[in-house]
Amino acid sequence: MIRIRLPVAIAAAATMASMAQAQPAPSPVDAPRPAAAGKPVAATAASTYRINAGDELEVYVWGEERLQRKVKVLPDGTIAFPLVGQIKVQGYLPSEVEASITNGLSAQYVGAVPQVTVSVVVPSGMQFSVMGRVKSPGTFTPGRYVNVLEALSMAGGPAEFANLDNVLIIRKSGAQLSALSVRLTPLFKLGTDAKDVAGGNILQIETGDTVIVR
Repeated sequence: MIRIRLPVAIAAAATMASMAQAQPAPSPVDAPRPAAAGKPVAATAASTYRINAGDELEVYVWGEERLQRKVKVLPDGTIAFPLVGQIKVQGYLPSEVEASITNGLSAQYVGAVPQVTVSVVVPSGMQFSVMGRVKSPGTFTPGRYVNVLEALSMAGGPAEFANLDNVLIIRKSGAQLSALSVRLTPLFKLGTDAKDVAGGNILQIETGDTVIVR
């Protein structure tokens, strides 16, 4: 057991973890190979966010008002788009969806297809839960990828007497569940530095994860 005395420790460790660890994003089997890992949805980084079921997208085809619309990603990870049909978008980058729509529209144009822009306007599909000995358990929609330290920070940090030697992440893969164990205690010792963080087992949270602190 470990007693957490410094309320700012979790936020500081999460910041160090973000600097020390790249955050790779999962890719569906039928998706093109990504050039970059997932990052926060923002005006400067929206193109690197991977789309989740439940997200709201805005599709803009330049010069074609009839093809400009907002669509919500269905639970099966698809959207329906005029003249193209059903498109698999879950796990894809917006730029990859742009390419899919452009390819689907190519038969409708003699020349080049007008530029297609896909934006994630409401990233509500990225959700995870934190429960157990944390100060503010619940379900969170960060709108970006986070690691397990950041997830604990969003839940208010570990409660007193929380056991950080065996934090569990319950992960869904289709109908299957798996348990991943994370040991965070070394990150809260005095003298922790970037090297300790880089060598730690700080996992990235995936949509649908449940983090359990005992």
